[in-house]
Amino acid sequence: MTDSWATYGADLHLDLSSVAAGERGLRAALTESLREAARSGRLAPGTRLPSSRTFAADLGIARNTVAEAYAELVAEGWLTARQGSGTRVAERARPRHTPAPPRVRRPARRGPAYSLVPGSPDVGAFPRTAWLAAARRALTDAPNDAFGYGTDTRGRIELREALSGYLARARGVYADPDRIVLCAGFVHAARLLGQVLRGRRIREMAVEGYSLDLHRNLFTDAGLRTRPLWVDGSGARTQDLAGLGPRVGAVLLTPAHQFPTGAALTAERRAAAVDWARTTGGLVVEDDYDGEFRYDRQPVGALQGLDPDRVVYLGTASKSLAPGLRIGWMVVPPDLLDEVMAAKGPAEWTSSALEQLTLAEFLTSGAYDRHVRAMRLRYRRRRDELVAALGGRVPVSGIAAGLHAVLDLPPGTERSVVRAAAWQGLAVEGLERYRHPDTEMPMREALVVGYGTPADSAWTPTLEALTAALP
Repeated sequence: MTDSWATYGADLHLDLSSVAAGERGLRAALTESLREAARSGRLAPGTRLPSSRTFAADLGIARNTVAEAYAELVAEGWLTARQGSGTRVAERARPRHTPAPPRVRRPARRGPAYSLVPGSPDVGAFPRTAWLAAARRALTDAPNDAFGYGTDTRGRIELREALSGYLARARGVYADPDRIVLCAGFVHAARLLGQVLRGRRIREMAVEGYSLDLHRNLFTDAGLRTRPLWVDGSGARTQDLAGLGPRVGAVLLTPAHQFPTGAALTAERRAAAVDWARTTGGLVVEDDYDGEFRYDRQPVGALQGLDPDRVVYLGTASKSLAPGLRIGWMVVPPDLLDEVMAAKGPAEWTSSALEQLTLAEFLTSGAYDRHVRAMRLRYRRRRDELVAALGGRVPVSGIAAGLHAVLDLPPGTERSVVRAAAWQGLAVEGLERYRHPDTEMPMREALVVGYGTPADSAWTPTLEALTAALP
């Protein structure tokens, strides 16, 4: 007898490997194994067992051995055998269990009914039909290697080529496909860059004095100290970079639409940032988080176009489509590319190849442009309705672009307005939430209102809750 008899029926998982050879020993072991499986409940009542011929072949033993084990268990009441129904585990009374004491139901905490927290688009407007059509075309045309592990750290060439054309046309970015590295959104890109900067022995990084703490913390977690730049109506004061000292080796900016104040970085300050990078050998990290959405002015091109060798350009599909896609991209200077690829790892693992191919198809077919144009009209309408609902009660700024507005408040009222909004069931954030703890800028009190977030059905009551909370 060979070891193959221990390769037991896959559905039963009976281990007979320790039984001595011989039909009598096998029959006893098989009988006891089946009896214990039925007794313990591992074989549920009603489970159909393999035929004696099939089971004997699986175990590599004589058919009579299986038939005799079945017959013994039928006689004991553990199994039933009926013509045309096969051999099954017998139904039996279930042991009684002492009921557990009833759980005390605590009232659930109620979250806010409405939200104007910035940072998210209206995910209900995701173009499901167009995306599904693109996915079908992408899947039909996908090469076989798209279903493999992915050997190019930069991601699928189809998406990198589509992005190269789109970014050059729509954002003024110089983006050779070979210099585009795909990633799982901004957070992933920032983690990679933090690792690269640390590897270059950079210990300090400049950031905007008002900015998202999550983004600052990504670089802090990499071991870099963040140094704040003042932010005013012209964006970050990049002319102050030189005064921060030689330890600062990079700066993170949102030039097209400063987050959260909404200012656009002026031409002079863009030039100052690039001049600083050229003079010191530093890097500018450009977060172009909502560059597609411009309403009252000509589109502001990417800073990267001024010097592609000193600027790392970051973009994502999070605002234009949906954060859940987890697709972002970096356009990397040539001398940084190998380090970014080494930080990312030996293979593409962060984003699904099929999602990448779908987005490539979405871009090249024109569906992406059509969606962005439709959303631009939708968000502009919302912005106008927000301004109309406020009725001039508070100054509004940062509304020429993007998905959020800044509502300036009287001194000393920001926190009380945020609390009043919570009483109205509205989640909203004050500008203080985004203030760098080390900045020396004068305190500015305001609300940062993300008007892209609410669903259409919640938009009117959300506006009502906001206006009720304002002083």
